[in-house]
Amino acid sequence: MDAARTAVAEKPPSLDALIALAAPDMAAVDGLIRQHMDSPVPVIPALADHLIAGSAKRLRPLLTVAAARLAGARDDACLKLAAAVEFIHTATLLHDDVVDSSELRRGRVAAHLIWGAPSSVLVGDFLFARAFELMVGAGSMPALEILARASRVIAEGEVLQLTRAHDLDLSEELYLEIIKAKTAELFAAAAESGAVSAGASTEGRRALRRYGQDVGIAFQLVDDALDYSGESAGLGKNPGDDFREGKATLPLLTVMARTPNEREFWIRTVDRREQTGADFERTRELMRQTGAVDSTLDLAARYAESAKAALADLPAGPWRTGLVELADFAVRRRA
Repeated sequence: MDAARTAVAEKPPSLDALIALAAPDMAAVDGLIRQHMDSPVPVIPALADHLIAGSAKRLRPLLTVAAARLAGARDDACLKLAAAVEFIHTATLLHDDVVDSSELRRGRVAAHLIWGAPSSVLVGDFLFARAFELMVGAGSMPALEILARASRVIAEGEVLQLTRAHDLDLSEELYLEIIKAKTAELFAAAAESGAVSAGASTEGRRALRRYGQDVGIAFQLVDDALDYSGESAGLGKNPGDDFREGKATLPLLTVMARTPNEREFWIRTVDRREQTGADFERTRELMRQTGAVDSTLDLAARYAESAKAALADLPAGPWRTGLVELADFAVRRRA
């Protein structure tokens, strides 16, 4: 077993130190989130709270705060940006769950199954609008530009993924481009906007953006691996959702490439999505035999190491240590 697989097998690293360090800032961010979820239309705060309340760690806004403090921030300019990042993320989840017909999100029934797809989509739009209000309120045109661009790139990534769903011949390179857009871009923008709000140098801004992007890629790779190796209680979603939806994620692309004799099985289950109850377990067994999940986790570990390397020239101290721990957490988490 190599280092990457050993890391995943170990107890996941704790984010307790970073969470404690950022606690005053994150309490203020939570206050902003609650304040800006308010609306005279009752379904809006009810639906938004259903999803937002399920986010225990708020990794993306935590990243914004940590990047800002590492870059030398002494004021609270980053807090509105952190809240905006959480709203952008939540809006994309609401939209994604409708597109994917997901049943669970963060261990709860997906919002669209309770309030309906139209309400979920429209509340997602409301959260995007609130995010832009918060960005404007932060008073940083560069940060507004970063997060506005991220919103566009995320949408492009989601559409690209949708158009290439069920593609048995999707390349690893294009898959990585998709997850860079739909997942890693918000991590990158969260870190970069925090750095900008603190007046970071061009070098510091670039370093924190690279850190965020690489952590985001690692995070999504592990997410994709957990769909085939995790359990429902820890995942907050049903294992096998990606398989049942025919999503061409890296574990699936890898196992398909390593089992050319199973081509007809993949055409039936992934391309045509004509699946039986036993097909997911057969896929998991083929992944165990070919090491497809392990390969995905190995790649995630390399991106996490690259993220940590990006921090090398930034000031040593508890904030940098916390970001190193966050990169480790992204790879070794179980959910």
